[in-house]
Amino acid sequence: TEEAMSKMVAASRLWFAGFADACCLHRVVSLCLKSKKLSIRTGQCFLLNGFIFLGSILVLNLLVVPTLQWILPENCCQITSQDSCPFSGVLKLYSFLHFGLVQLLYVFWFYPLYIFSFILSAIWYGDIAKHGFAAMEGSPSTLEQPSSKNEAVALERKIETEKLVDLGGLMIGIGEQVYSILLLTFFFLEVYVLGFVPYIGKPLNILLLSWMYAYYCFEYKWNFTKVSLDKRLDFFESNWAFFAGFGNPCVLASFFFSPLVGYGVMAILFPLFVLTATSSRAEQAIFSERRKQRDAGIGRLPIFYAADTLSMWVLGFFSLESREQIREKKKQ
Repeated sequence: TEEAMSKMVAASRLWFAGFADACCLHRVVSLCLKSKKLSIRTGQCFLLNGFIFLGSILVLNLLVVPTLQWILPENCCQITSQDSCPFSGVLKLYSFLHFGLVQLLYVFWFYPLYIFSFILSAIWYGDIAKHGFAAMEGSPSTLEQPSSKNEAVALERKIETEKLVDLGGLMIGIGEQVYSILLLTFFFLEVYVLGFVPYIGKPLNILLLSWMYAYYCFEYKWNFTKVSLDKRLDFFESNWAFFAGFGNPCVLASFFFSPLVGYGVMAILFPLFVLTATSSRAEQAIFSERRKQRDAGIGRLPIFYAADTLSMWVLGFFSLESREQIREKKKQ
């Protein structure tokens, strides 16, 4: 029908708008030029994940493995030109040693390096988003020092008052963070499981991973601008095509590699997309595309429905358990 076609066109335009917005890497250069701290932290990410992590994999595949194959040949033709191989027992031993040495390299170097890189990169991504947001706003990331003792006392009282007033908001914020962690954990499990569905598993995997990476990228900005979780989810699900396009470059760049290489590529690119999301004018881009289509809405897509249901079930289970514990204590 004509209405379905107009929605497909609107969704396609929003997807391309999101894809183009993610690829605006000139904004990353602009932000790095404004902030020395941002440049240093981004450079550290490239050094750790690009030079050390991916460099180690490159050295393994191009130098270590060929050297081991030369020292410990696995095929008889590498030792003798005879048709019959009198060294079959030795070759089996060489093959076992070759396999064992490579696995030891993974266990004692690559997997610890992967865990170290994952934890440190997660910390650095937050710093990159913070410095990028400060550079975009044109404000220093540190507070100005008070010029006099009276100003220092007044500032201290103001901070204490704000702490008391904002205590309720803090508790709500903690609750939202817990719910957000559960939501994204269940969504990641959903992505993993759907990847095993025959025929449509891989396309679904790419689509869902695109949404997941897009949400992660924009979450830093929404945290700094103090957007509530309900508004985030509503905006994200109402503009699902835009965010599918935004997350697509990061996924496609790392999807077709082996898991370790894919992680390394993603770890290099992810901070760049965090910065493009931080400096993004997503609302303006979406509004502009809708005006071109005469406000042809594409409808809200409940992307997080399954993850939300499971998260609420878990939170409800813990709340019921805590209530039962309180009742038992009262009886005692």
